Amino acid sequence: MSIRNVIITALLLLLFVLGSACSNTNETGGNDSDDKEGISLKLAHVGSDSHQYNIASEKFKELVEEQSKGSIHIEIHGNATLGSEADAIEQVMDGSIEITTVAPDSSFANTVPEMNIFGIPYLFQDREHVYSVLDGEIGEQLFTYVDQHQMKGLGWWEVGFRHLTNNKKEIKTPEDMKSLKIRVQPSPVWEVHMKSLNASPTPVDFNELYSALDQGLVDGQENPLPTIDSMKFYEVQQYVSLTAHTYNPAIVVINQGVWESLNEEQRQILQDAVDETTNFIRKTLEEQESEIIKKLEDHSVTITEPDRELFKDATKEVREAVKEVPEELIEKIEKTK
Repeated sequence: MSIRNVIITALLLLLFVLGSACSNTNETGGNDSDDKEGISLKLAHVGSDSHQYNIASEKFKELVEEQSKGSIHIEIHGNATLGSEADAIEQVMDGSIEITTVAPDSSFANTVPEMNIFGIPYLFQDREHVYSVLDGEIGEQLFTYVDQHQMKGLGWWEVGFRHLTNNKKEIKTPEDMKSLKIRVQPSPVWEVHMKSLNASPTPVDFNELYSALDQGLVDGQENPLPTIDSMKFYEVQQYVSLTAHTYNPAIVVINQGVWESLNEEQRQILQDAVDETTNFIRKTLEEQESEIIKKLEDHSVTITEPDRELFKDATKEVREAVKEVPEELIEKIEKTK
C-alpha cells in the first residue's frame, strides 16, 4: 500500500472514531455538561409582569438560582402564555410544566374541591388570622388534599383581600349589587356568593377579564387592590368598594413526580425559597396598599368604604352551600387565633 493510501486510511479511521464519540455523547444527553447545566423547572402563571404572581415568582427564581449556585434554573412563563389557570393546573398534573401558582378557589377548586373554603365570605378576620391558619396545622391539612391529585403543595404566597369593583355605581350596601353582572372565578362557591347578593355571576377566565370589562360583557369584578392595580382594571372600572369579603392566597404547587425525582438538597432549596418568598410577598403587598388607593383616586376612581357587617349578614348562608368543604375545617379556622 502506498504512503498516500496509508494516510487516507488513517484519516478515515480517525473521522470514524470521532463520529462515534459524538454519537454516543448525543445519545446519552452529553457527558458531564448536563451536570454543569443542572435542571430547569418551568413555572407558569396568568398574572401580568407587575402582578403579585410575578413579583413572587421572580423572587423565588432569584433565591433558587442563588442557593443552588445555578444548578436549578427557574423558567417563568407569565401573562397566561402557557394558557389559563385551568390549563396550568392540568399541565402540572400531567407533568408538561413543573410548577404553577394560582388562586386556590378558582379553577384549582374544580380539581381540589376543599379549596372552595377560600370563597366563603368573611371567614378570615385579618392578615394575622390568615397567617395563623395557613402557616400552621390547617395549612398542612389543606396540602394533604392537593397530594391526592399528582401535585404537591409547597406554600401560600399572597394575593390579598378581595374587593368589589364595577363601572355602574357606588356599592355601599348589598342592595346596590342587585342585577349587576359580576365576573366570578370558575368555581361553585362564587356563583352562590354573588347570588346571595342578588348579583348576576358570570364566569370569565382571569386572562380574559380586562377585555370583558372593557367591552361591557360584565359590569364588574372582585379582586385584591394589588390585582386591580397590576392588571389596570382601574382603566375600565370607575368604582371600588372595599368589602374585603374573602382572602386570596396564591397556592404554589409542583408536579408530584418531579418533586420525588429531586434529591433531598434540591427539595430543601425549593422549599426554603418558597418560604422566604412567602414572607417577602406578604410584606411587599401590605406596604403597597395605601399607595394603590392613592393611585386609584388619581385615576378618578371612586373609593367607597361599605358597611361590611351588612355584607357579612347577606352572605352568611354561603358556607352551608359549599358541601365540598368539611364543616369541621371551617370551624377550626374560625377558632384559630
